[in-house]
Amino acid sequence: MKFRSISVDPDQAESRAARRLAETGAPIGGEPGSTADYREGKTVLRVASKKGDAFGLCASLSEEYVCCNVHVLASVSNCPYDCSYCFLQNYLTDTATSVVGDVAALVNEVREKTAREPWRFFRVGTWELGDSLALENQTGQAEELVGAIRALSNCALELKTKSANVGPLLNLDHGGRVVVSWTMNPRRVIETEELKTAGLGERLEAMSRAAKSGYLIGAHFDPIIIYEGCEEEYERLVKQVFEAAPPERVAWVSVGSIRFNPEMKRKMEVNFPKSRITSAEMVLGGDGKTRYVKPRRVGVYSRIHDAIRKYGGDGPLVYLCMERKDVWEKVLGYAPRSASHLDYLITESLYRRFPGLVHQAPVLDRYEDAAR
Repeated sequence: MKFRSISVDPDQAESRAARRLAETGAPIGGEPGSTADYREGKTVLRVASKKGDAFGLCASLSEEYVCCNVHVLASVSNCPYDCSYCFLQNYLTDTATSVVGDVAALVNEVREKTAREPWRFFRVGTWELGDSLALENQTGQAEELVGAIRALSNCALELKTKSANVGPLLNLDHGGRVVVSWTMNPRRVIETEELKTAGLGERLEAMSRAAKSGYLIGAHFDPIIIYEGCEEEYERLVKQVFEAAPPERVAWVSVGSIRFNPEMKRKMEVNFPKSRITSAEMVLGGDGKTRYVKPRRVGVYSRIHDAIRKYGGDGPLVYLCMERKDVWEKVLGYAPRSASHLDYLITESLYRRFPGLVHQAPVLDRYEDAAR
């Protein structure tokens, strides 16, 4: 991964990320700058200080659309990959690629906030504003987080990626408390819409290596891109996932389709003129985002869910990402009452399937009461 410029905040000079970059021989220098240009930001890397709160609920909350209530840790911002549908092209004001060097400060915030609700089990993801492992070979940030969050008994760390950069993680003592997950799409989607990312074969091989090293695995069929013949390709992809990772090692599987607001649509068409995503038949949802029409979504989701049960059995929990309850009913035969209910269902599945992971039996009333 090559960057046009690399800078380190003065108080982060002794951080692991700064030292790791120095060891790679990367040219480091210059004042930390900011840029609003989306593509330019991918060529600028900054090892930054932690500023303000970094830990909180996923920003995708909506009363109409059920969210899984995952908590996110803003440890990275932007990434070197170039996905046509990436919401960051319409979200970031400073697009420079950055990693927080002070991992201890990040973990201290997680420790302090999770201690306030000792009964809750927290899923902690580092991927909301970037890829969890895209820069791992250069910075070692995820390696440091694995070691630190492993000690928090009511947390599990999720590292979500489109890379194959699992090598630095394979010999770590992760204590079974880390889920390494991948965004999964058929080969043609990766090659046309997920530019500069690891290929399908590379992701599957990395998934297999992580599973063999004792990590739990997550698979996110999200965002699904619908096109003629996609059902067969997604079904084949599900089979490949469970060939790479045994069902008993798969913590969860999410299913969701591409969605974007009108402003994002314009950005995609300017930044990725060859992409055909925005030309599909879509409708505007109650959350202001455009989606494929419901019957088409339900049909593809159902085909994928059937494939998950065919190849993965009844073990791995499957949930829909940002869908209304009626879609849940049509695809899965039930719907969570709320985001808190889904949070409980995921926790209960982990408690039942992976003894010792969840620190205590989850109580539904506690999850739902906390949301009131």
